[in-house]
Amino acid sequence: MTSPSPAAAQARAEAPGSKKFVIPPDLRWAVLFTFLTLLGLVVGLLGEHVLHSDAVMWGGFGLAYLAGGIPAGREALHSLFVERKLDVDLLMVLAALGAASIGQAADGAILLFLFSLSNTLQDWAMGRTKRAIEALMDLNPEGATVRRDGEEKWCELGDIRIGDLLVVRPGERVAADARVVTGNTSVDESPITGESRPIDKAPGAELASGTVNLNGSVEAEVIRPAGESTLARLVALMEDAQTQKSRTETLSERWESPYATLVLLAVPLVYAGLHSLGGLSTADAWYRAMTFMVVASPCAVVISPPAVMLSAMAAAARGGVLFKSSAALDALAGVNTIAFDKTGTLTQARMTLSHTYADDERGALALATGLEAHSEHPIAQAIVQAAQAQGVAPTLVQGAQAIPGHGIEARLESGELAWAGNLRLAQREGAALTPAQQQAVDTLSREGSSTVIVGVGPRVVGVMGVADTLRPGIAEAIQAIRAAGVAHPVMLTGDKREVAETVAKQVGLTEFRAELLPEDKLRIIGELPGPVAMVGDGVNDAPALARADLGVAVASGTDVAIESADVVLMQNDMGKLAGAVRLAKDASRTVRFNLLFAFGIILLVAPLAIMGRVPLPLGVVAHEGGTVFVVFMGLRLLRWRL
Repeated sequence: MTSPSPAAAQARAEAPGSKKFVIPPDLRWAVLFTFLTLLGLVVGLLGEHVLHSDAVMWGGFGLAYLAGGIPAGREALHSLFVERKLDVDLLMVLAALGAASIGQAADGAILLFLFSLSNTLQDWAMGRTKRAIEALMDLNPEGATVRRDGEEKWCELGDIRIGDLLVVRPGERVAADARVVTGNTSVDESPITGESRPIDKAPGAELASGTVNLNGSVEAEVIRPAGESTLARLVALMEDAQTQKSRTETLSERWESPYATLVLLAVPLVYAGLHSLGGLSTADAWYRAMTFMVVASPCAVVISPPAVMLSAMAAAARGGVLFKSSAALDALAGVNTIAFDKTGTLTQARMTLSHTYADDERGALALATGLEAHSEHPIAQAIVQAAQAQGVAPTLVQGAQAIPGHGIEARLESGELAWAGNLRLAQREGAALTPAQQQAVDTLSREGSSTVIVGVGPRVVGVMGVADTLRPGIAEAIQAIRAAGVAHPVMLTGDKREVAETVAKQVGLTEFRAELLPEDKLRIIGELPGPVAMVGDGVNDAPALARADLGVAVASGTDVAIESADVVLMQNDMGKLAGAVRLAKDASRTVRFNLLFAFGIILLVAPLAIMGRVPLPLGVVAHEGGTVFVVFMGLRLLRWRL
């Protein structure tokens, strides 16, 4: 095996998009206003019920009304005068003012705080599209060394042209799609294709932008400009997928304007009807109309989804599943199909010695370790780690030399030439495999394992298989996901069909698609029975994660996958996903029940308020009692264990 430089190892280990997350200014302001609203509410209640101080009470409530009402009022006026529609923002502000006008300032302050909290949570969830695209762009280097007109020079990314020769050294990222002209190397393509093994590159092979050169300097001719590269296409796919997904987020707005319009039209009609037709005095008619507005204000309706979802999200986070928004939790409840990436999702993306075929297995492993100890290649390190785990001491060798694209060779103390590498190296050394050894090579190839042939001179000592290992308990996790109500689990991978088939059988999946590019995954997501969740970890999964009804990432994945996903498995434990599905279904049922209850209270109490059968204190009790009840129903989800 060839040995990557320390820079290559560092580049492979570093996660893309590692910039420190900075809270956007708009979100900081939203958090500040929500905090000030809560502070004003608490101070006002203390002044009213504990200190019995009008100054403290009105000072606190005044702060709550300003901090909670100004942002909502600004949005309401924008919707009214720019978008020409009424929305819940306007209704909330007017309901709060109406409560204050009849001496119930606390009720209005509570309403404003709950509404402010809900909006802040929405703002927090909205910034991930931009961060996901920025994380993708972090894979692009700032430029590259280019040989142009016989001279080497550094070029900015935008200055690289078709026909330029990229000089790609060990540890560097490929700046543009190119074709190798001179040199041999191995390339880490996992960020783009999901391929779990380093890929050998020889003259004529293509290099994709964003991949990492592990060893060996190569010169490659640029075949596409940076703006049309593989990485640029991924960014475009991401933007398109996010746009398509955002259409479903408009569903919650459909009821908002009609409800606000209905209530706002009803309040003056109630007042006019009671005053003109009912013969009530101006004060009495106004009192009943304001009581109606307070009762009809959707406080319980607004707080019910956040109360349930936040409790469920907290329970999930305690179990190691992070939901980025309540919409993600709600989406998981209805998922019919879950598509799993293979490398790094079902598997650990870590090479491990899986098979050893030799008459003397420990002797073959000792020889292979003695050779591979001089290499930093992932396959070589897998062999070394296996020997350490089994307590096998390496055979002493001298003058180890890497042979790019083939393997490694060195001299034994006896002077014989020992070697370890691929079939090409065995042929170069004049070694012939026995029928049993050839069968072992064929078996490993069918299973998708990397084959390492170990020999001394023309004699083959042993054949070893190195493969990506499955995550512990993954087969049981897939079975549990089915039991939780997900009808169609399927695997989507960029790896070879033989590898995909082997992994699918091992984890208990009956359906899989292999040798997929990011565009293929994106297309298949749209063809699977919906709603569809996508589980992945790599850059190549990012468009599919964004396009799916729900994106799920493992925490060990790339930053772009984590940013693109709606859900993150913080402990890389796929078994937690089944528990999250069950929790999401419970939360969805609770939200539906709470909304029916909240609207039922409004439909029952609002007419009684108009008739004068419900005085303001009783209306407040019904209104706030309903709010407390739906909050309690939500808080019970905190007891959930995934």
